Amino acid sequence: MMKLLKIGLFLKIALGAFAFASEKPNVLFIMTDDLNCDLGSYGHPLVKSPNIDRLASQGVLFENAYCNYPVCGPSRASFMTGLYPEQNGVTVLRRLFRNYVPDAVTLSQHFMRSGYMAARVGKIYHYDNPKGVGTDGHDDPASWNTKINPRGRDKDEEDKIFSLRPGSFGATLSWLAAEGTDEEQTDGKVATESIGLLKQYADNDTPFFLAVGFYKPHTPYVAPKKYFDLYDPSQITVPTIPEGYLDTLPGPAKKTVTAFKPQIDLPEETARKAMHAYYATISFVDAQIGRLLDSLDELGLRDDTIVLFSSDHGYHMGEHGHFQKNTLFENADRVPLILSAPGMKEVGKRSQSFAEMIDFYRTLSDLAGLPKPPEYVKGVSLRPVLQNVSKAPRSNSFTQLINGYTLRTRDFRITKWKEGSPDNLELYDQRNDPEELVNLAKNPEYRKDLAKLVKLLDGRIADATARPEGLSFTAPDPKDRGVQKTYE
Repeated sequence: MMKLLKIGLFLKIALGAFAFASEKPNVLFIMTDDLNCDLGSYGHPLVKSPNIDRLASQGVLFENAYCNYPVCGPSRASFMTGLYPEQNGVTVLRRLFRNYVPDAVTLSQHFMRSGYMAARVGKIYHYDNPKGVGTDGHDDPASWNTKINPRGRDKDEEDKIFSLRPGSFGATLSWLAAEGTDEEQTDGKVATESIGLLKQYADNDTPFFLAVGFYKPHTPYVAPKKYFDLYDPSQITVPTIPEGYLDTLPGPAKKTVTAFKPQIDLPEETARKAMHAYYATISFVDAQIGRLLDSLDELGLRDDTIVLFSSDHGYHMGEHGHFQKNTLFENADRVPLILSAPGMKEVGKRSQSFAEMIDFYRTLSDLAGLPKPPEYVKGVSLRPVLQNVSKAPRSNSFTQLINGYTLRTRDFRITKWKEGSPDNLELYDQRNDPEELVNLAKNPEYRKDLAKLVKLLDGRIADATARPEGLSFTAPDPKDRGVQKTYE
């Protein structure tokens, strides 16, 4: 018997640190809504995010993580199916991927098939936020054993919210320093309900995939007053753009940063108030994430739980003269990503490797030791980075909108729009222009760089738009005005 124990110990050591993880490590999947990298752990000088920063000290922070589509619905359908938007059919806000890939096995379903309980609290698939708060939104029922749709006083007190367009909140800058406690707000209830499930799973010794979807800091920026009090508005700097900047952009790019007419050329004081409210709401969400992390510790679940924290896409706060998302610039495409897993070696480290949200599926499956995902699932596993932070599973990241594509490499961003050729390209040198304000696509000094990058981007476009093998794709034929046709 002693000999067998020694052999087992030797095998664990030989297989590496992850062999010490429990047989079925749990997953706590934390998703925020419209959160960019304005966080303390990402170097923001003002934003207070002590709990997210704490998680970063317990895991690996990815400096170069990007969404695959900077709009809620397509982004969420992509990372949950492991398919790029043109592969699962969700290239606009409110589509349901089951209408296009009815047989897709989602990330949470893959865990369910391996004996896990899968639960959703709040927003994981698309919701009309805040209109859909308290409902199923555009959920996928097959993805969960349990689903909970909290609703708080922020939804009930919308008449108190200031908005640039009175009565409009979801796509308009709007905010409220609210009365009451954290637990009365919808995201406070999201945390409370999630903690209740954690207690249930701990008591029953149940392996779980718990997806916690916070609704903030999406507009309206609503948080209890104490979070507004954390910030001095006079310290907030509103971004500016050079005179004539918009004329340097291809037509489609210009449209993305001028789409929200009431939010163009905002008075500086109004912009500062919006930024103040956004920062306050980030700190409020951070506090709710802290409650979750505290609960993991108190319940003795921390050492057996993989934690992934991210946001569905990035967000502009005045950069390029734009607020919110829906662009192919760094601000809308880059996302925070922190991963923590039992037995990982690189605790408290930062990775320069590129990562895409489509990588979540393979990464979590790999970390949990699940059978391989279906062959059609795209993405790569980021697990090697948790063992050696110098590893780089990706050398670039790909993002798209319905009318264009972009690729971020170490030194450049190359963007190609579907219309306007040959003047449909943008090129930014990240080494000298991290704010992406100087379009070099017509600069002869960058001709060779541009040619190489266009070729690289075209290859990524081909891969992201190819029909995945082994999965039927059902799409409306425009000629038939909604009649469905199936393609193998």
